[in-house]
Amino acid sequence: MKNLNRRKFLRNTAYSGAGLAVGSTLTNCATTQAVPASGGQYMGGFAAPKLATVRAAFIGVGYRGPNHLRFLAKLDGFEVVGISDLYEDNVKKEVKFCQEVGAGQRHQEIGEYFGSEDKWRLMLDEVKPDVVFVCTNWKNHAPMVIEAMKKGAHAFVEVPMALTIEEMWEIVNTSEQTQKHCMMMENVNYGRDELMYLNMCQKGVIGELLHAEAAYIHELRGQMEHVERGTGFWRTPHYANRNGNLYPTHGLGPVAQYMNLARQDDNFGSIVSFSTPARGRKLYAEKNYPANHKWNKLDFKGGDLNTSIIKTTMGRTIMIQWDETSPRPYSRHNLVQGTKGALAGFPTRVAIEGGVEGISESHHSWIQGEDLATLYEKYDHPLYKRVVETSKGSGHGGMDGIMAYRILECLQQGLPLDQNVYEGCFWSAVSPLSETSVAQGGMPQNFPDFTRGQWKNTAPLAIIS
Repeated sequence: MKNLNRRKFLRNTAYSGAGLAVGSTLTNCATTQAVPASGGQYMGGFAAPKLATVRAAFIGVGYRGPNHLRFLAKLDGFEVVGISDLYEDNVKKEVKFCQEVGAGQRHQEIGEYFGSEDKWRLMLDEVKPDVVFVCTNWKNHAPMVIEAMKKGAHAFVEVPMALTIEEMWEIVNTSEQTQKHCMMMENVNYGRDELMYLNMCQKGVIGELLHAEAAYIHELRGQMEHVERGTGFWRTPHYANRNGNLYPTHGLGPVAQYMNLARQDDNFGSIVSFSTPARGRKLYAEKNYPANHKWNKLDFKGGDLNTSIIKTTMGRTIMIQWDETSPRPYSRHNLVQGTKGALAGFPTRVAIEGGVEGISESHHSWIQGEDLATLYEKYDHPLYKRVVETSKGSGHGGMDGIMAYRILECLQQGLPLDQNVYEGCFWSAVSPLSETSVAQGGMPQNFPDFTRGQWKNTAPLAIIS
């Protein structure tokens, strides 16, 4: 009975305090208590006033930033007005690209900001952009999007939205108070298969959705070569000091929208999480670097593979896995199970009860390989078919371009974004909640309701033509 009472206490406590101080992101636990209103307006389904020309600033153009900048800079109605990065060479390179692609008509007056951590703040004050794209290391995501919104700009940020539950609440409150969009740019939602599966789910092809599986399994130990500059330079300490699912949104984002979570039908309920022992990064460092190298001085605490299970308010389940260490092929799982069939990825395959005429006789065999052509012809998402040619050459097989095109389209036409601020926070919240659950031996953690109950009144994601 004492253990049960303790569990009830932990589940209903907003912050766990020093007892859970395993890392900086573990100081914020989920809460089931009511959260005071922000004083602003709910942003579910929010549509901002139309912007005929979108004046954009970019913070961080080392890796992901240039992909977005170079695609958007070619589109009509998009104007790059400021670029900020720690390194001068990164800024100069992107300014040169913009001015060349603008052919003397667009992107000719771009503010250049580099050399210190806070130059981006000066850029916001001087350039006063309509939108800001944040493509920096994880710890800067929340402070930058919050400040951007306060300065009057819509904010678009790379994954994850933020690192702590506290930061996520501040992002939600700022968005509601300023009436500015804050979208986490989950590009995988715009992949061809993900869009087709969304279309099939919205059409009811596999019936009522009951379960999903999502993952980010991507062996990235090679990033440890980035010792002084680059992704591995700042990511590697995260792997050493944190133990949970540090990168959940690539797999979770699509299946969450298949299941219409945080939008009228259902919402995130609780999560349990477990990690394997931490072995791979330590072994890799010992094998590839001198004994006195800084990577060999780290005590790697993060398990090589994390498995979490989400229970929704309606009782549906989602299994999420994360592994950027183990030697195995890339996978996002991307599976959703319904009462009439299943859709799965890696490899792409479909099973429908009763089969599909001319392809399969029953759900006991997958439709895959060349047989998928018929399904693509019938269920390819209208957005994909409309933008696929425009998006060619953009990153990740075109999904980056479709996402960027859609962002610009929504801003210019005054439409709600496909991913709202609450979804970005729910998907990102898996990281700190999983860390807390792992630290507590798999104890369930309740998701905060970033919508304060308004998800029940939030319209489902529109069918985008």
